[in-house]
Amino acid sequence: MATIISRRRVVADNWQLLKLSADGSIDIPSDGDVIVPLSVWLAQRDALVKRTARLGVWLEGKDDPALLAADFKHFALIAVHFEHFVDGRGYSIARLLRERCGWQGELRAIGDVLRDQLFYLSGCGFDTFALRADQDVQAAITAFADFSEAYQASVERPQPLFRRRSSIPKNDTTDASI
Repeated sequence: MATIISRRRVVADNWQLLKLSADGSIDIPSDGDVIVPLSVWLAQRDALVKRTARLGVWLEGKDDPALLAADFKHFALIAVHFEHFVDGRGYSIARLLRERCGWQGELRAIGDVLRDQLFYLSGCGFDTFALRADQDVQAAITAFADFSEAYQASVERPQPLFRRRSSIPKNDTTDASI
């Protein structure tokens, strides 16, 4: 069974990621937790809602996350597919899902996901990561501690560093030299 990083721990992955075949069809099993492409959700919504197992949907970099906002109650997770690790659209999709659409459930990065991206993906709101097959999942856990602080505002830290630093009282005896 495949392993993933979920909430900064290595766990077994119980989900089946379903992909379209070359002819555009997809075989959806009657049981088991599945993650389907957005196009399949939009085309087969009524049938998918009737399944008893958990359902997830995955977005490509070109997809509009707002299309899912009204249907959040049907999903146990939303995944964002990174076709290439250099494609930054998935980071934007994660922030839109968390900050504008209000998604509070599991947000998974899938596809060409590398250890070096984990710290930044986490800052955008991802909490689960299915790394590329050649990545060592156990060793990748250390990525979350690569940096002790981030300058930018993020989902994890809504204020930028200069705002966080200026909010420390002048008489505070703790170390403010972040």
